Amino acid sequence: MCGICGVFSFSGALGPDDPHLVGRMARAIAHRGPDDAGCYADGSAALGHRRLSVIDLSHNGHQPMPNEDGSVWIVFNGEIYNFAELKERHRLLEKGHAFRSATDTEVLIHLYEELGPAMAGELNGMFAFAIWDKRRRELHLARDRHGIKPLFYCRAGDRLLFGSEIKCILEDARVPRRIDLQAMHDFLTFDYIPGEQTAFEGIHEVPVAHWMTAGAAGIARHRYWDLTFQVDDGMDEARAVEGARDRMDLAVKRQLVADVPVGVLLSGGMDSSTLVALMQRHTTGPIHTYSVGFEDGSFNELPYARMVSRKFHTAQREVTVTPRLVRDLLPEYLRYIDEPYADGSAIPTYYVCQLAKGEVVVLLSGEGGDEAFAGYETYAAHRASQWFRRVPRWVRQGLIAPVVQSLPVSHKKLSLEFKMKRFLGGQDLEPEQAHLWWRIVLTEAQKLSLYTPRVLEHFAPQASGRHFADAFARSSARDVLNRLMHLDSGIFMPDDLMIKNDRMSMAHSLEARVPFTDHELVEFMGTVPPALKLRGLRKKHIMRRAMEGVLPPEILNKKKVGLEMPYSRWLKHELHDLLMRYCGPKRIAETGLFRPQAMDALIQEHVSGRRDHGRALWGLLNFMMWVEVYNPVLG
Repeated sequence: MCGICGVFSFSGALGPDDPHLVGRMARAIAHRGPDDAGCYADGSAALGHRRLSVIDLSHNGHQPMPNEDGSVWIVFNGEIYNFAELKERHRLLEKGHAFRSATDTEVLIHLYEELGPAMAGELNGMFAFAIWDKRRRELHLARDRHGIKPLFYCRAGDRLLFGSEIKCILEDARVPRRIDLQAMHDFLTFDYIPGEQTAFEGIHEVPVAHWMTAGAAGIARHRYWDLTFQVDDGMDEARAVEGARDRMDLAVKRQLVADVPVGVLLSGGMDSSTLVALMQRHTTGPIHTYSVGFEDGSFNELPYARMVSRKFHTAQREVTVTPRLVRDLLPEYLRYIDEPYADGSAIPTYYVCQLAKGEVVVLLSGEGGDEAFAGYETYAAHRASQWFRRVPRWVRQGLIAPVVQSLPVSHKKLSLEFKMKRFLGGQDLEPEQAHLWWRIVLTEAQKLSLYTPRVLEHFAPQASGRHFADAFARSSARDVLNRLMHLDSGIFMPDDLMIKNDRMSMAHSLEARVPFTDHELVEFMGTVPPALKLRGLRKKHIMRRAMEGVLPPEILNKKKVGLEMPYSRWLKHELHDLLMRYCGPKRIAETGLFRPQAMDALIQEHVSGRRDHGRALWGLLNFMMWVEVYNPVLG
């Protein structure tokens, strides 16, 4: 696991400071790779690298790494789990390629010589890499299928800058720090920024499952993979369970390959518990597990994590996240992300990774299980809504709706009040819109009421649901459930979950691996009939069946909680002063982005208990902290 960066000149002539700039870019992400550093430059390109040694701990893995004659150079971030298999399958040794290390990086560079950048489609792993081909004067950037590893770029004049984190690009003082107002608009809807845009105008992400080629003719993009849902209508439950179990086991076995200690982020949910159970089959000695909890019982899954730890005899360590710990990390944790980001699992993940630092270097994490196995409440809500729509509209709107809307606000995690109000609010929407309704933080109307006239002079907002509507429409799946899962896999997972997973682990120089994103497992689950994945309203039916007799019944039958913080309550009490420091009238007026009166109305409604604006206020707080840390300009 590493950090990469570099500069490419379309005109063929780097500036005199560009090699030094790449050195500064690499130092800016030293936390991603504390074990080694390197830079390479020629007339057209300069590459930088920071290394976290995981496979082949010797200096033979030093990067940037050339081929035998120095005509091709690579900087690589990630792990390729099938690199040994690819080396044999493509007979790289027989074809005369010389190997100086036992790294996956060196396999990549020789595979490129044989296949070109299309080799990305053969890789099983998580990766972001840059290959400089001196012969063709082309730079290739590539990113893995699920966006597990980040890669950003910016075209500035005749130069292309790229890096594992946005801070690399910001090392160039010539890159303006301008707020991308559309990205801000989208962030306020979801608490993260979807798509290829970033918070900074002109800085973008390489799309997931793509490679990009930069050369004299400009930039070309190529998609090398997409998830398809070629459902096998003849598949029965037994075959689905066996196929899923075998592929989960193989994915975990693959991702245990390392020359350093490996642990598990154990939440107490089914995904991470499954990882512990499968990992035990392929390891000796106690497994190191790391868990996070809260004082609020509705958010706390530590009792379940302890149950799994006892069953599998793991070496368990725990941290309880309190308002004081959150205060200690604000706003500094945003420096690892570089953008406004308000997923409530980020700070707990930071602290649980801090526990692991010094004991392990690699952590397995359960992200991707909900997308592959149909684990979200929204999937069950869609199924339930099909039944609920049979109730006459006058009964739904005239009798049921008033009762639901009168329920008092609850700050418990996934409370009945929250679920019923969200479910009812999505009843008359199209499936993808109803799906999004569960995740929308601020509506289009609420956001427009927040903006100052000055902001609205600078941009005409596009509806934030456009990414999801496009993905839903493009999906090759025939049924609604698979189409919803497709858009979550392509947007929610890479643009939200993987940000937290990558940045919070790399903040502690740890590598986080996600076995449930193994593309062979994901592709198999795409063939499973939807009625088996979601059995009535039973989410993750196939995973539950696959782990029967292995995991405790309490784990198999527990409701999904998810890692989240009780910020709705904290913002009313323990963290209220912090909220007012950043979102109070004086600070809001100084930035000129939001109307103080509209912001104050949100705060007062929340504090009084009339409405739960916890997610919205947590997002606005994070946005205002980001503005203070990065000092971006408007327009």
